[in-house]
Amino acid sequence: MEDDADGSTSGGPHVLAVDIGGTKVEASIVDRAGVISARRREPTPRSADAEAVFASVRTCIDDVVSRAAPVACGIGCGGPMELGTGVVSPLNIPAWRAFPLRDRVADHTGLPVAVDNDAKALALGEGWTGAAAGRSDFLAMVVSTGIGAGIVLDGRLLGGRLGNAGHLGHVVVEPAGRPCACGGRGCLEAEASGTAIAQMTGAPPAEAPEHVRRRVGMLVGRAVADAANLLDLDLAVVAGSVALGFGSAFLESARQELQRRSRLDFSRSTRIVFAPAGPDAPLMGAAALAWGIAPEAV
Repeated sequence: MEDDADGSTSGGPHVLAVDIGGTKVEASIVDRAGVISARRREPTPRSADAEAVFASVRTCIDDVVSRAAPVACGIGCGGPMELGTGVVSPLNIPAWRAFPLRDRVADHTGLPVAVDNDAKALALGEGWTGAAAGRSDFLAMVVSTGIGAGIVLDGRLLGGRLGNAGHLGHVVVEPAGRPCACGGRGCLEAEASGTAIAQMTGAPPAEAPEHVRRRVGMLVGRAVADAANLLDLDLAVVAGSVALGFGSAFLESARQELQRRSRLDFSRSTRIVFAPAGPDAPLMGAAALAWGIAPEAV
């Protein structure tokens, strides 16, 4: 449990931002300028009980809401999820299958609630206050317990037929690779996520040796190159505990692989950068959802 708030909020309106992943749940209060004034973090329960997981969400929300009066709530959560319903089935939270997250949080808080994939929310946040501010074409990526991405193309956040566009974690990077939780094999998530690293090394990702850190960066660079070549993108912004925790070893390797594989005239200038907000980037994404910020408005 972590509670590192700096007290109650004051001034203009605020929103409630919630980030839900396979390792942690975090809630915060964020103003219209993207300033965080309160937060609470809880570990995501390793439980088969859907209500036990929601109890952690509720604890985080109740703590930060007791210090402010938010006008709306945005939630970034791992997917897949059902378009327009806020019903989620995160691969890294097995207890939640067809869980009505939006309605449960709305009933609990009385607030209007927006829910989207955490990586798609990250893309909104990066276009709002981050490394992609003012850009109309970019990719934002979470490399953490799982791996996902949000794609902004021609000033529009891509949603897809069912709202699940951007699952870069399920691009195949090792054709004969490890089985993935999605049912496939050799997916980026099966080879480079925090879950995969722990399974392969027998230790937490934070203890991964240098060669593992570099391999993870290389595989992420490979996937970003595929996206750049396919979608004519020249910027990928990366966040998440694994990427940020692996630091320069990850980033250097990712950039080298990207350079090797993005050789078309339009893709050879593609860059990978870390999200400037660091570990706060997912919360900025959730806040962007709550504020209703769209790339066109940036």
